[in-house]
Amino acid sequence: MEKTLEFPVLLRLIDERSVAFRAAVASAPSLEAQVPTCPEWTLLDLVQHLGKVHRRWAATVAAGPADAPPAETASGGAPAAPREREALLAWSAESTEQLLASLREAGPGRGCWTWWDRSQSPQTCGAVARHQLQEVALHTYDAQITVGAPQPLPDEVALDGVDEFLSTCCAGTYAWPHEPAAVDYHATEGRSWRLSLSADGVRATRLPTPGTMPATVAGEDPDAADASVRGTAGELVLALYDRIPVDSLKLDGDRRLFDLLQAWDPDE
Repeated sequence: MEKTLEFPVLLRLIDERSVAFRAAVASAPSLEAQVPTCPEWTLLDLVQHLGKVHRRWAATVAAGPADAPPAETASGGAPAAPREREALLAWSAESTEQLLASLREAGPGRGCWTWWDRSQSPQTCGAVARHQLQEVALHTYDAQITVGAPQPLPDEVALDGVDEFLSTCCAGTYAWPHEPAAVDYHATEGRSWRLSLSADGVRATRLPTPGTMPATVAGEDPDAADASVRGTAGELVLALYDRIPVDSLKLDGDRRLFDLLQAWDPDE
């Protein structure tokens, strides 16, 4: 896969997206507003969820290399999230700072427990930072759409997000339970990725030239994908995380593969 964002950049972007998240929450008429992209949650639920995630990963990173996540008490008995808006936003900011402080202290190369032990992504604090950037970016979008002011994902966040999702949530030593296939993801910003699916495992790779592979003398591509999707990197990320329907983007080839991918749980 391609070179990922530098660790200091990841931390800066986590902070920036977290600030944008809280700004959206602060502008909401009510914390009881339903989140359209997470319909089982209110905005209050969304804030509590993200804060707990930040605190949990802060404790996990601080614990260092491990075969299992730390016990709940490893977070130091963090208080429950308040329900009053001003106090809740302060709690959210504190949660983000706990995560960032743990990541800064550990550095990108330190090992730690992650749930993606079989994936193509490493079990390092750098990989945690990379995934947590996507988590806060997606939930910032959720908060913004709840208040009627959705903004596109920043380009550098979105471009890294496609790569991170494919390598962490799809690629690894997982047996693809269907016919072998190749699915390409093309960002209009000029990057493309391929997900190769087989019973022997799933592999994510960056295509050397956007949307193309070496062709035969007859002008045909022997390695053509079975299906492909094209959109902005932000649209691809939103589709990968089920925030927008994948068929709202430009699809080619066997569209059934996108239904199979959506229904697939690699760990089952």
